[in-house]
Amino acid sequence: MSALRRLCVFCGSSVGERPEYAARARELGRELAQRGVGIVYGGGNVGLMGVLADEALAAGGEVTGVIPYGLVVREVAHAHLTRMHVVRSMHERKARMAELADGFVALPGGYGTFEELLEIVTWAQLGMHAKPIVVLDVADYYAPLFQLLDRGVAEGFLRRENRALVQRARTVPELFDLLERHTPHAVEKWIDRETS
Repeated sequence: MSALRRLCVFCGSSVGERPEYAARARELGRELAQRGVGIVYGGGNVGLMGVLADEALAAGGEVTGVIPYGLVVREVAHAHLTRMHVVRSMHERKARMAELADGFVALPGGYGTFEELLEIVTWAQLGMHAKPIVVLDVADYYAPLFQLLDRGVAEGFLRRENRALVQRARTVPELFDLLERHTPHAVEKWIDRETS
Protein backbone atom coordinates (compact mmCIF):
# COMPACT_ATOMS: atom_id res chain seq x y z
CA MET A 1 0.00 0.00 0.00
CA SER A 2 3.04 2.29 0.31
CA ALA A 3 2.83 3.23 -3.38
CA LEU A 4 -0.60 4.76 -2.77
CA ARG A 5 -0.13 8.26 -1.39
CA ARG A 6 -3.55 9.53 -2.50
CA LEU A 7 -6.68 7.74 -3.64
CA CYS A 8 -9.28 9.43 -5.83
CA VAL A 9 -12.80 8.60 -4.68
CA PHE A 10 -15.79 9.13 -6.97
CA CYS A 11 -19.11 9.24 -5.11
CA GLY A 12 -22.54 10.79 -5.01
CA SER A 13 -23.67 14.24 -3.97
CA SER A 14 -26.61 12.44 -2.31
CA VAL A 15 -26.44 9.91 0.52
CA GLY A 16 -28.89 7.58 -1.22
CA GLU A 17 -31.76 5.59 0.25
CA ARG A 18 -29.82 2.97 2.21
CA PRO A 19 -27.88 3.64 5.41
CA GLU A 20 -25.17 1.25 4.20
CA TYR A 21 -24.00 3.78 1.61
CA ALA A 22 -23.02 6.42 4.17
CA ALA A 23 -21.71 3.74 6.53
CA ARG A 24 -19.26 2.45 3.91
CA ALA A 25 -18.22 6.01 2.98
CA ARG A 26 -17.43 6.68 6.65
CA GLU A 27 -15.56 3.39 6.97
CA LEU A 28 -13.51 4.13 3.86
CA GLY A 29 -12.67 7.68 4.96
CA ARG A 30 -11.60 6.49 8.41
CA GLU A 31 -9.52 3.60 7.04
CA LEU A 32 -7.72 5.79 4.51
CA ALA A 33 -6.84 8.28 7.25
CA GLN A 34 -5.55 5.49 9.51
CA ARG A 35 -3.39 4.12 6.69
CA GLY A 36 -1.98 7.57 5.91
CA VAL A 37 -3.49 7.59 2.41
CA GLY A 38 -4.84 10.96 1.32
CA ILE A 39 -8.18 11.39 -0.42
CA VAL A 40 -8.75 13.28 -3.66
CA TYR A 41 -12.43 13.87 -4.40
CA GLY A 42 -14.89 16.33 -5.91
CA GLY A 43 -14.66 18.85 -3.08
CA GLY A 44 -18.32 18.89 -2.03
CA ASN A 45 -19.78 19.05 1.46
CA VAL A 46 -22.98 17.22 0.52
CA GLY A 47 -24.00 13.60 0.10
CA LEU A 48 -21.50 10.77 0.26
CA MET A 49 -18.81 13.27 -0.70
CA GLY A 50 -19.33 15.20 2.51
CA VAL A 51 -19.64 12.04 4.61
CA LEU A 52 -16.35 10.66 3.25
CA ALA A 53 -14.45 13.91 3.71
CA ASP A 54 -15.79 14.62 7.20
CA GLU A 55 -14.91 11.16 8.47
CA ALA A 56 -11.38 11.25 7.04
CA LEU A 57 -10.75 14.73 8.45
CA ALA A 58 -12.08 13.71 11.86
CA ALA A 59 -9.61 10.81 11.85
CA GLY A 60 -6.71 13.14 11.02
CA GLY A 61 -6.56 12.35 7.31
CA GLU A 62 -5.53 14.50 4.37
CA VAL A 63 -8.40 15.43 2.04
CA THR A 64 -7.95 17.33 -1.22
CA GLY A 65 -10.95 18.68 -3.09
CA VAL A 66 -11.14 19.58 -6.76
CA ILE A 67 -14.20 21.61 -7.66
CA PRO A 68 -15.28 23.81 -10.56
CA TYR A 69 -15.83 27.48 -9.73
CA GLY A 70 -19.51 27.21 -10.70
CA LEU A 71 -20.10 24.76 -7.85
CA VAL A 72 -18.14 26.83 -5.34
CA VAL A 73 -20.44 29.79 -5.88
CA ARG A 74 -23.47 27.54 -5.31
CA GLU A 75 -22.08 26.96 -1.81
CA VAL A 76 -21.53 23.21 -2.04
CA ALA A 77 -17.74 23.42 -1.58
CA HIS A 78 -16.40 21.89 1.63
CA ALA A 79 -14.89 24.67 3.75
CA HIS A 80 -12.52 22.63 5.94
CA LEU A 81 -10.38 20.50 3.63
CA THR A 82 -6.62 20.09 3.76
CA ARG A 83 -6.49 21.81 0.37
CA MET A 84 -8.93 22.82 -2.35
CA HIS A 85 -8.23 23.21 -6.05
CA VAL A 86 -10.77 25.44 -7.78
CA VAL A 87 -10.83 24.80 -11.53
CA ARG A 88 -12.71 26.23 -14.50
CA SER A 89 -14.56 23.17 -15.82
CA MET A 90 -15.63 19.61 -15.17
CA HIS A 91 -13.05 18.44 -17.72
CA GLU A 92 -10.28 20.21 -15.83
CA ARG A 93 -11.61 18.77 -12.58
CA LYS A 94 -11.33 15.18 -13.79
CA ALA A 95 -7.86 15.71 -15.24
CA ARG A 96 -6.60 17.29 -11.99
CA MET A 97 -8.09 14.52 -9.85
CA ALA A 98 -6.43 11.88 -12.03
CA GLU A 99 -3.12 13.72 -11.91
CA LEU A 100 -3.16 13.94 -8.09
CA ALA A 101 -4.19 10.32 -7.40
CA ASP A 102 -2.37 6.99 -7.44
CA GLY A 103 -5.58 4.96 -7.77
CA PHE A 104 -9.35 5.25 -8.10
CA VAL A 105 -12.36 4.01 -6.14
CA ALA A 106 -16.05 4.46 -6.90
CA LEU A 107 -18.72 4.46 -4.22
CA PRO A 108 -22.41 4.64 -5.15
CA GLY A 109 -23.50 7.75 -7.01
CA GLY A 110 -25.45 9.02 -9.98
CA TYR A 111 -24.63 10.24 -13.49
CA GLY A 112 -21.53 12.17 -12.43
CA THR A 113 -20.07 9.19 -10.59
CA PHE A 114 -20.86 6.82 -13.48
CA GLU A 115 -19.26 9.20 -15.95
CA GLU A 116 -16.12 9.72 -13.85
CA LEU A 117 -15.68 5.98 -13.32
CA LEU A 118 -16.19 5.03 -16.95
CA GLU A 119 -13.94 7.81 -18.22
CA ILE A 120 -11.06 6.76 -15.95
CA VAL A 121 -11.53 3.14 -17.09
CA THR A 122 -11.47 4.33 -20.71
CA TRP A 123 -8.24 6.23 -20.04
CA ALA A 124 -6.74 3.00 -18.67
CA GLN A 125 -7.91 1.10 -21.75
CA LEU A 126 -6.19 3.69 -23.93
CA GLY A 127 -2.97 3.32 -21.95
CA MET A 128 -3.16 6.84 -20.48
CA HIS A 129 -2.58 5.47 -16.96
CA ALA A 130 -1.96 2.12 -15.25
CA LYS A 131 -3.43 2.94 -11.84
CA PRO A 132 -5.81 0.59 -9.99
CA ILE A 133 -9.56 1.11 -10.37
CA VAL A 134 -11.87 -0.53 -7.84
CA VAL A 135 -15.62 -0.22 -7.39
CA LEU A 136 -16.76 -0.54 -3.77
CA ASP A 137 -20.05 -2.24 -4.56
CA VAL A 138 -22.15 -1.43 -1.50
CA ALA A 139 -25.40 -3.45 -1.30
CA ASP A 140 -24.86 -4.66 -4.89
CA TYR A 141 -25.55 -1.14 -6.19
CA TYR A 142 -23.21 -1.71 -9.13
CA ALA A 143 -24.37 -5.25 -9.95
CA PRO A 144 -26.16 -4.09 -13.16
CA LEU A 145 -22.98 -2.32 -14.32
CA PHE A 146 -20.90 -5.46 -13.91
CA GLN A 147 -23.57 -7.45 -15.75
CA LEU A 148 -23.32 -4.91 -18.57
CA LEU A 149 -19.52 -5.16 -18.67
CA ASP A 150 -19.74 -8.95 -18.87
CA ARG A 151 -22.34 -8.62 -21.62
CA GLY A 152 -19.92 -6.34 -23.47
CA VAL A 153 -17.32 -9.12 -23.39
CA ALA A 154 -19.83 -11.79 -24.47
CA GLU A 155 -21.03 -9.64 -27.37
CA GLY A 156 -17.52 -8.76 -28.57
CA PHE A 157 -17.44 -5.09 -27.57
CA LEU A 158 -14.99 -5.46 -24.67
CA ARG A 159 -11.84 -7.54 -24.54
CA ARG A 160 -11.41 -9.66 -21.43
CA GLU A 161 -8.15 -7.94 -20.53
CA ASN A 162 -9.87 -4.55 -20.71
CA ARG A 163 -12.84 -5.81 -18.70
CA ALA A 164 -10.32 -6.67 -15.98
CA LEU A 165 -9.27 -3.02 -15.69
CA VAL A 166 -12.11 -2.39 -13.23
CA GLN A 167 -12.18 -4.55 -10.09
CA ARG A 168 -15.08 -5.12 -7.72
CA ALA A 169 -14.95 -5.15 -3.92
CA ARG A 170 -17.91 -5.63 -1.60
CA THR A 171 -16.14 -4.64 1.62
CA VAL A 172 -13.51 -2.08 2.60
CA PRO A 173 -10.94 -4.79 3.55
CA GLU A 174 -11.47 -6.44 0.14
CA LEU A 175 -11.00 -3.04 -1.51
CA PHE A 176 -7.60 -2.58 0.13
CA ASP A 177 -6.61 -6.13 -0.77
CA LEU A 178 -7.34 -5.43 -4.45
CA LEU A 179 -5.45 -2.13 -4.33
CA GLU A 180 -2.43 -3.82 -2.75
CA ARG A 181 -2.42 -6.68 -5.28
CA HIS A 182 -2.80 -4.40 -8.32
CA THR A 183 -0.55 -5.27 -11.23
CA PRO A 184 -0.64 -2.80 -14.15
CA HIS A 185 -2.12 -4.33 -17.29
CA ALA A 186 -0.14 -4.10 -20.49
CA VAL A 187 -2.85 -3.07 -22.95
CA GLU A 188 -1.40 -3.08 -26.45
CA LYS A 189 -4.21 -1.47 -28.42
CA TRP A 190 -7.90 -0.97 -27.80
CA ILE A 191 -9.09 -1.14 -31.43
CA ASP A 192 -9.63 -4.61 -32.88
CA ARG A 193 -6.80 -5.03 -35.39
CA GLU A 194 -8.83 -7.49 -37.44
CA THR A 195 -11.39 -4.84 -38.36
CA SER A 196 -8.86 -2.23 -39.50
